[in-house]
Amino acid sequence: MSTFVIGFYTILIAASAGLAYFKQDRWFMMIFSLTLISFITGIIGGAQALRSIAIFVALLAAAAGVSYTFKEFLIRIASPNVAKELRTAPLTAAFGMFVIFTYAIAGIFAPIIAPFGEAEVISSAFAPADANMLLGADQLGRDIFSRIIFGARNSVGIALMATMLAFISGALAGLLAAVKGGWFDQLMGRLADVIMSIPSLIFSLLMLSIFGTNMTVIVIVVAIIYSPRVFRLTRAVAGNIVVMDYVEAAKLRGEGDWYLVRREILPNSTAPLVAEFGLEFCFVFLLIAGLSFLGLGIQPPTADWGSMVRENATLISFGDITPLIPAAAIALLTVAVNFVVDWMLFRSSGLKEQ
Repeated sequence: MSTFVIGFYTILIAASAGLAYFKQDRWFMMIFSLTLISFITGIIGGAQALRSIAIFVALLAAAAGVSYTFKEFLIRIASPNVAKELRTAPLTAAFGMFVIFTYAIAGIFAPIIAPFGEAEVISSAFAPADANMLLGADQLGRDIFSRIIFGARNSVGIALMATMLAFISGALAGLLAAVKGGWFDQLMGRLADVIMSIPSLIFSLLMLSIFGTNMTVIVIVVAIIYSPRVFRLTRAVAGNIVVMDYVEAAKLRGEGDWYLVRREILPNSTAPLVAEFGLEFCFVFLLIAGLSFLGLGIQPPTADWGSMVRENATLISFGDITPLIPAAAIALLTVAVNFVVDWMLFRSSGLKEQ
């Protein structure tokens, strides 16, 4: 039995005993469950399986530590009201905010962070990683690490623009439909039903095949696909608010529709709409990545994570996991946004942690 195996089990058992002694039941169950799982896994897979578990636990602990320190940092620089809300945020939400912050920094400062240009050919095709290229070269000899950094600007930036366009158009239509009612409400509702009845991928492929694949067309097409979702949520939320007494009082005062939307309805529906914005961003981001993977999204030589997976997929046949890195970047951002959205939905629901 190796020193690593002895030390691994010693740490787990000592931690379990200490947590049980100090009556930390929740953490005791987690650590002791990990001990039992590690024991069974070690019997089946040996020391290598235990090393994999140790690496996973170390990464998880590092993520928890970074999340906690980032949360404390935000609390100290935020205003008192915001800091009060941040103190209630779980570590998952703090981790999500840290990931979003990291992606934002990478996108904004991509030309400074990336060691090479977005489309600069610096080596031979599929050159291995070295001191100059952290992740090696792609099929044209471009630095993969640099293209991943620039991909944060392109993939996330375009998804954010499409989400904002879909959200603004859908939310505005939903608010006006709730205020005006009548034929306008019926017309917008049926139009949203028609668009939502068409599969999003088929609709986007058809539109991009007809109008081309430049970024403006991508943003508009994706916004058209997802604006009905925003419309239906906004219409449902605003429909419950528009019948309130204070809205009726504003109508009796002679206030116009725009005043009702801006001063009465929108401030009271902000929480669910902000949460919906995060969810819509995830859907839009995944759709654009999927279109790029199929070749109808962001076009080369512009760096994009979806197209990078397709371009370097050949390396998987040789046991190289480099093509999975942009896929992991897509997955990580999606999970991070969902962590933050879950926390915001929990806050807006009015529930309290026990």
